[in-house]
Amino acid sequence: MISFESDYMEGAHERVLSRLVETNREPLSGYGTDVYCERAKEKIRQACECPEAEIYFLVGGTQTNQTVIASLLRSYEGVVCAGSGHIQTHEAGAIEYAGHKVLPLSHHEGKLDASELSEYLESFYADANHDHAVFPGMVYVSHPTEYGTLYTKDELTAISAVCRRYELPLYLDGARLGYGLVSRGNDLTLPDLCRLCDAFYIGGTKVGALCGEAVIFPRRAPKQFMTIMKQHGALLAKGRVLGIQFDTLFEDGLYFEISRHAIAMADRLREVFRRKGYSFFIETVTNQIFIVLDNETMRRLSESVGFSFWETVDADHTVVRFATSWATREEDVERLIDLL
Repeated sequence: MISFESDYMEGAHERVLSRLVETNREPLSGYGTDVYCERAKEKIRQACECPEAEIYFLVGGTQTNQTVIASLLRSYEGVVCAGSGHIQTHEAGAIEYAGHKVLPLSHHEGKLDASELSEYLESFYADANHDHAVFPGMVYVSHPTEYGTLYTKDELTAISAVCRRYELPLYLDGARLGYGLVSRGNDLTLPDLCRLCDAFYIGGTKVGALCGEAVIFPRRAPKQFMTIMKQHGALLAKGRVLGIQFDTLFEDGLYFEISRHAIAMADRLREVFRRKGYSFFIETVTNQIFIVLDNETMRRLSESVGFSFWETVDADHTVVRFATSWATREEDVERLIDLL
């Protein structure tokens, strides 16, 4: 069985594992106060060209989203996102469990539209009864989106401008950020995200780490953010495990190198899907490929290939997702091509 189910099916990149083994016996302080966490933070600040950024390492994506959102919202506020956004569709109500409502808007291939966001906010405050409603307190986006699409710099700049007009923090989920930043046509950079967002995270779990995400607050983190992390189960006592991984991933451009490998593998698959006449549910340039399969073909492929169900088209067709990763092997891609 070959796996294209997701980008976190394997463990960690060999250089990351090697560094964890090399440093295993070193006695280090806990909770992210060790020398490796500090080194990783400095490397990330340099990559972001943001020397004043405050950076924290959290254990996983859901904990990161819940913790950051809870820290930025007041008790009467909710978070605005695309209806297809990860916090709305695939996090088991984690945001609501923390006491904040998710406020979904219509999406366009997974993306929010700045003009529609502005119209929503204008309508909210024009309602004479808005004091009795859940207030929009921040905006959530992801890059890449749940559909593997990318925001352009102009699109994110427009959303950021709306957020600043209404004094709403803009938070970007970067679970697959590495794959987005190296994709063809992407024009956003880490420095751009520092300029346009109030918080974002660099995903490790899906981009070469065993686990962990790096949250960046380009200007100032919420007060007592580490304590809030602990309340949400997102603070690792052995913070070294996260710091060492990010210190390695941001050494000599490894994070971007392994991300480019995933995109190269996805581009190879995309080319073959197109040549063999398969229908694309949505056009993407990242490591996620969405294909419409007839159910018999889906059944046949599933005997030898792992992929993800996405949604039903009709009684005879289904949308499935093939995802490549930093660990995808060329021989597995070629084997899949032979099976198509």
